[in-house]
Amino acid sequence: MSKRDYYDVLGVARGADASEIKSAYRKLAIKYHPDKNPDNKEAEEKFKEAAEAYEILSNPEKRQRYDQFGHAGNSASGFGGGGMNMDDIFSQFGDIFGGGNPFESFFGGGSRGGGGRRVQKGTNLRIKVKLTLDEIAKGVEKKVKVNKQVSCTTCNGTGAKDKSSYHTCNTCGGSGSVRRVTNTILGQMQTTSTCPTCNGEGVEITAKCTTCKGEGLTRGEETISINIPAGVSEGMQLSMSGKGNAAPRGGIPGDLIILVEEVPHEQLKRDGINVIYDLYINFADAALGTSVEIPTIDGKAKIKIDPGTQGGKILRLKGKGIPEVNSYHKGDQLIYVNVWTPKAVSSEEKALLEKLRESPNFKPQPGRSEKSFFERIKEYFE
Repeated sequence: MSKRDYYDVLGVARGADASEIKSAYRKLAIKYHPDKNPDNKEAEEKFKEAAEAYEILSNPEKRQRYDQFGHAGNSASGFGGGGMNMDDIFSQFGDIFGGGNPFESFFGGGSRGGGGRRVQKGTNLRIKVKLTLDEIAKGVEKKVKVNKQVSCTTCNGTGAKDKSSYHTCNTCGGSGSVRRVTNTILGQMQTTSTCPTCNGEGVEITAKCTTCKGEGLTRGEETISINIPAGVSEGMQLSMSGKGNAAPRGGIPGDLIILVEEVPHEQLKRDGINVIYDLYINFADAALGTSVEIPTIDGKAKIKIDPGTQGGKILRLKGKGIPEVNSYHKGDQLIYVNVWTPKAVSSEEKALLEKLRESPNFKPQPGRSEKSFFERIKEYFE
């Protein structure tokens, strides 16, 4: 089942600004929140769909990729495949509703995010993925092993030695923040600050886990499957949400940033969505015509060289180039014809060439010649 357009999901125009996107998401989050729609699977799916749309459209970099490439631009992010869970979604509410979880007052439910508790996020990881021209042209699934920080299996990421060593902070009651009331000449003023006891985490650890030393994190290796869409190019970045370093205390994992690196092809060159091949033929084949076999992305192809073909002529194989990302349009393969001139000839060959040189057909005739190389280039791209 294909995903709906993110702008349609939020009900905003493609040119909507950040405030319009935030407002639209806020309305949908309230409408489909699980506390308001208990045991309603459809509402839960719409709630997640809205969160996914907001996560992309509220991020300038991800929105730019989406506007340019559609869902394929962020297809490696893992959405719809478990990349964004409820904890990820609720972590957005500090930005949307100005801190904390608003649904406690709206629906009488408990705070899922722990009130003002500070939720930490893991750091992002960056890797390079090398792709051949064939993989770029067709798209590919790559499995890579990533060494990163993972949640400690001994303490389940809590950082505590055992359950009795991990409890709600007595100072802030688990909210992660404390309020102070100060008397001033203008009256009483209330301020909120990070809890000094738990540093905003809402929990206290009295005895640290011996495996992770209380960090809740250890080094580990994960094999990650990356779906690379066809048509990517050198230097393009893809992002997989939640596949970076884990965060302590069950926080939000960072992202995995994938940098595309192209492996040069032995015979073909890429020029945007077109593929270039330099074909070298001898003088006799150029004059008499011939058929030659050339490499393409899809394998070998036989092309015809017409009699009297001039050096610099450009032949085209339509649709044999690179597809545009998230599009059905494909580039072409351009064959640049080069007439090879031998550097050394035998005495017999030299005698033949001397005779040919005097023939009227072998004398240059500018008035009858084809267009120049640069004229043909200009004409092709116009």
